[in-house]
Amino acid sequence: MYQVASASEYLVVTGAGISDIKISKKAWIFPGQTYTKFDVSPVNYTFEVQAMSAEKLPFILPAVFTIGPRIDDEASLLKYAKLISPHDKLSHHVKELVQGIIEGETRVLAASMTMEEIFKGTKEFKQEVFGKVQLELDQFGLLIYNANVKQLVDVPGHEYFSYLGQKTQMEAANQAKVDVAEAKMKGDLGSKLREGETLRNAAAIDAETKIASTQRQGEGKKEEIKVRTEVKVFENQRDAEVAEANAELAKKKAGWAKEAQVAEVEASKAVALRDAELQREVEKMNALTQTEKLKAQFLSKAGVEYETKVQEANWELYKKQKAAEAYLYEKEKEAQAQKAVADASFYGRKQGVDGDLYAKMKEAEGLKALAEAQGSYIRTLLDAMGGNYAALRDYLMISGGMYQDIAKINSEAVRGLQPKISIWTNGSGSGDGGGDSAMKEVAGVYKMLPPLFKTVNEQTGMLPPSWMGTLTDDSTSNN
Repeated sequence: MYQVASASEYLVVTGAGISDIKISKKAWIFPGQTYTKFDVSPVNYTFEVQAMSAEKLPFILPAVFTIGPRIDDEASLLKYAKLISPHDKLSHHVKELVQGIIEGETRVLAASMTMEEIFKGTKEFKQEVFGKVQLELDQFGLLIYNANVKQLVDVPGHEYFSYLGQKTQMEAANQAKVDVAEAKMKGDLGSKLREGETLRNAAAIDAETKIASTQRQGEGKKEEIKVRTEVKVFENQRDAEVAEANAELAKKKAGWAKEAQVAEVEASKAVALRDAELQREVEKMNALTQTEKLKAQFLSKAGVEYETKVQEANWELYKKQKAAEAYLYEKEKEAQAQKAVADASFYGRKQGVDGDLYAKMKEAEGLKALAEAQGSYIRTLLDAMGGNYAALRDYLMISGGMYQDIAKINSEAVRGLQPKISIWTNGSGSGDGGGDSAMKEVAGVYKMLPPLFKTVNEQTGMLPPSWMGTLTDDSTSNN
């Protein structure tokens, strides 16, 4: 029979073929085996744990624990299946087991701590409780998924936390009153300090303002005196000029009185002179105006020429730079072209050398093959002749035509010498039969001399002495 557990369940199989128990989500149930299903979803347990601190002060710790089997560990799951799964998770047995563990560990931990430590270190107290409870639950295969510990509560008849709260409230109220009074004192003191600082700063600012005003007045008076002095100097200069003009006028009036006509002439001249002076002033002003105008013109012209020169210099520099860049580019291209030509030449030479090397290698291979063939041929002939080296040599010389070549070479050598061969006899067998042999030998030698002299003459150009004989054109001589 095939059994499948739901998403929150496991199968526990035991019986034939299984040494202990087997836990799985689905399995075949064979004869002689039994199975049961158990739920692994966690359950909430609510407790009010009564404990006592080190000062013998009782308190209540309300807590809610979410506890269930540890499904991520097979050993823990086996423990739960053996010890807890036969009972209902909400049964009184399981609840008492969990509650006993939680209350025992909480009471032991609380008995080692004072109430102040428990109250102030509530978070650390809770973590210690959870850790110790989890250690005890591990032996049953249980896991605390979540735990929520509420605020500590007084046991009826022991109002420690309420008194502590009242104390805290009174301390907070008193502290608030002290803080308010201190804040008010700081406010009043700060206000007075601020007012004093404001007055001091105002006085300092007034003093600085008066000093600055006095300095400004003194500087104004200095400037006023300076202006008045300059005006007075200018007035004195004008008075001197007026006095001088009056003196001149008095002199002219005296002259006019003395000589009316001359005075008239002088008056007209004086008018002309004054006109000339005014004209001179006008000319001065015109000259100054023209000077400023020329300055402006020449300065602007000089500025324009300067800018022009700068632009021309920049243009010349730009042209030189471009020319230098073009020359450099041309040289770079020439260098690249020369490099390419050199590379091509090197590649051609390399290919030629490689070709010659390949040809030499092939020629060497051909010579090697020819030598091997000739060696095999000679070895075969030597074996055929029974190892007779002399017979093999004669055969090779004959088959190679060496004797014919030797005869030909000798004949060519003799032909190149152009020898002259003379054949003669001493005429033996045609003489007298009655003379003795000694005279015949002498006669034969005597007959041999003419042909010998002729041969020597033809081959060396030498003539015999006259006392020995004379050669004739028909190649005969007589003594």
